[in-house]
Amino acid sequence: MDHTTTTAMPAAATKLASRTRWTILTMLFIVTTINYADRASISIAGPEIRKALGLSPIEMGFVFSAFAWSYVLAQLPGGWLLDRFGSKITYFFSIFLWSLFTMLTGTVGFLSGAAAVGTLFALRLVVGAAEAPSFPGNSRITSAWFPTHERGLASALFNSAQYFATVLFAPIMGWLVHAFGWQSVFFVMGGLGIAIAFVWLKVIYGPKDHPSVSPGELTYIEAGGALVDLDGAKRTSEPPAVDTLACVKELLSNRMLLGVYIGQYCINTLTYFFLTWFPVYLVQERHMTILKAGFVASLPAIAGFLGGVVGGTLSDRLAKAGFSLSMSRKLPIVMGMMLSMSMIACNYIEQDMLIVAVMALAFFGKGVGALGWAVVADTSPKEAGGLSGALFNTFGNIAGITTPIVIGYILQATGSFAGALVFVGANAAITIVSYVFIVGEIKRVKLVKSLVDSPARAR
Repeated sequence: MDHTTTTAMPAAATKLASRTRWTILTMLFIVTTINYADRASISIAGPEIRKALGLSPIEMGFVFSAFAWSYVLAQLPGGWLLDRFGSKITYFFSIFLWSLFTMLTGTVGFLSGAAAVGTLFALRLVVGAAEAPSFPGNSRITSAWFPTHERGLASALFNSAQYFATVLFAPIMGWLVHAFGWQSVFFVMGGLGIAIAFVWLKVIYGPKDHPSVSPGELTYIEAGGALVDLDGAKRTSEPPAVDTLACVKELLSNRMLLGVYIGQYCINTLTYFFLTWFPVYLVQERHMTILKAGFVASLPAIAGFLGGVVGGTLSDRLAKAGFSLSMSRKLPIVMGMMLSMSMIACNYIEQDMLIVAVMALAFFGKGVGALGWAVVADTSPKEAGGLSGALFNTFGNIAGITTPIVIGYILQATGSFAGALVFVGANAAITIVSYVFIVGEIKRVKLVKSLVDSPARAR
């Protein structure tokens, strides 16, 4: 939908609009915060796990990457489950299972040797598989609940939960490791996630099924481009069937989407550096204690969270001001990645406080530029929102496999994080190239070859 049509909302609908969509977004934010806290638990506990199990940097890199191997492989099945069974029930089982497996990770402390390492790796694999529907589910729910001109902020807010997770939980998890041992982190975070899973069932509904949504709000979001029929019992019609394999091929052949996928891989390289090696960098390279590293890691995370809010707000304001959807999404991404490249300067700085300040600037930029999920919500075919989001997330989270391992090899070869910071900063530069020279116009994709029934094709 063209951005000019999304800004002309019916006045009556606006006046009558409730704000149920923001309650839905709050739930997405809370769940995504738990999601990223569970992912980051391994990095906070990492130095103690490495010491307890006697792991080398390369072995630790593989343990850090275990989550992403299964997370990537489960993306397309997770997207299919979302499109087949809907966001609410699929996401519930996702939250419950990843939290259960996170809790079980704490039991590795009762094992030793190869059994402990193998069990740790296996549990991180199943946590990754269970989390696979989470971000495609976020994108799908945002597409259903938010008009296009609010979607940048909505997507930026749920995406910025990754930083809020560190702000809130890194100090707590650092204290738990210090006071009760590394196993306690997994027991506490897993139990919290299981509780949140049941809250999810009480809060999440499709727009046409929610008991609190007003007719005015429903009209408002639908007129603004929200896909209100995506989920729920009150669909006006069943979505057309999609040939999954043909759909994947069709999406991969789209130059715009391919550029977005490359950009997300590079942006997630920054994310996974922060989630895995950053606390180790503070302890090993900057000689901080685990307790101090937990608190220090929260400062760049605060900057990243603020950057996410700034990026989403800037993008939506540009759209409302009459700029094209392409310009309103691309400009914050390019600006943010330019700021993220500043982390390379840490190789030439000695003072801890200045290091923290530069890292905060870099992660503020990463937050500003993290609009990939807004782009997915803007571009995904109506018939395959879950599948499209899953494919995007597959590319993005391959970085979760490569980043910890590449940095592990760099550390093994050089004994320093200097090369690692250059590697991460270079990925920010590639993101800029991808969005400027490959993506082109940002617009919703219309499937042609992969729709099974001809009536749907005629829509």
